[in-house]
Amino acid sequence: MTQPELSIRLTRVEDAPPLMQWLMDPKILSWFPMIDAREVEDAVRIWIGYSRIEAGLTAEWNGEPCGMANLYIQPYKKLMHTCLFSIIVKESMRGKGIGGALLKQLMQHAKDRFKIEILHLEVYEGNPARKLYERLGFKPFGSQAHFIKENGKYLGKTFMQKQL
Repeated sequence: MTQPELSIRLTRVEDAPPLMQWLMDPKILSWFPMIDAREVEDAVRIWIGYSRIEAGLTAEWNGEPCGMANLYIQPYKKLMHTCLFSIIVKESMRGKGIGGALLKQLMQHAKDRFKIEILHLEVYEGNPARKLYERLGFKPFGSQAHFIKENGKYLGKTFMQKQL
């Protein structure tokens, strides 16, 4: 029997449908700021739009997309050394090392392709992915207590960063 194979490649426009599908999963959507299909469609359009400048990576398991990560490259020269990123792994594929592999390759890609010096992210309170970010060397540098308000409840976020 053959071993399952993980590969990571540049994101393409045709990766939009699986990204949309993953984000519409309520368990996954709870960790992102969108609330409905219209907002998710807009976020997917923006995320996939960065593929034009090769700022996104897609993980595939045996040839099927299973995760994506994206660099939100700054257009302003004074800010080009720093970059926000997003990452998502299909719910059924979590716990297989995909997120770690994807994030490690994204960090290298950010440094090599875009000369990024500082990579940063925003993670919501209670998000289990925070352990991955900490394991890969991301450190908290601030927080916002009432970032999201959904169904009358507030959820805070922590800002984390890593020097590349």
